[in-house]
Amino acid sequence: PFVMGTTGGDRDMLMSTARDSGVYAVIAPQMGKQVVALQASIEDMATRFPGAFSGYKLKVVESHQSSKVDTSGTAKAIVSSFKKLGLDFDESKIEKVRHRVEQHERMGVPVEYVDGHAFHTYTLTSPDDTVCIEFKHNVCGRSIYAQGTIDAVIFLSDRIRAGADKKIYNMFDVLESGKMT
Repeated sequence: PFVMGTTGGDRDMLMSTARDSGVYAVIAPQMGKQVVALQASIEDMATRFPGAFSGYKLKVVESHQSSKVDTSGTAKAIVSSFKKLGLDFDESKIEKVRHRVEQHERMGVPVEYVDGHAFHTYTLTSPDDTVCIEFKHNVCGRSIYAQGTIDAVIFLSDRIRAGADKKIYNMFDVLESGKMT
């Protein structure tokens, strides 16, 4: 059994290998349960109100420490949900902010967290620019990920003790279990 939080590498190969191995696992691109709850809420909104933002424009800006080379998996997942709400957006247009000065001055990242942060802003604007709705999550440090990982380990341990099927779970499963520290 294992818990893995990553956005890097070949995700299809990772999932296939874990599935073929027949193990218990929690694999998720985002381990911060509060950010996952936001992500789940937007996905739920997309399911309940498809097309609600048709015609709106989307701007996505994400800032992470300069050592992060890939685009945020969380941003990609949330964009996927926004697309179901009717927004036309190409993931390649997600703006990545990786320069320390810009992170601090433009994004508001405290200097002590430029080496470990995740600041995301999703701005939805009406076709005539009269309505602007913003979703934002700013994470300083890494403790949110450690706390979510602990919850995932406890969740997986409970699944094993209960004799549940060996399968790959995700952080939505962990949140839906309601057993969080």
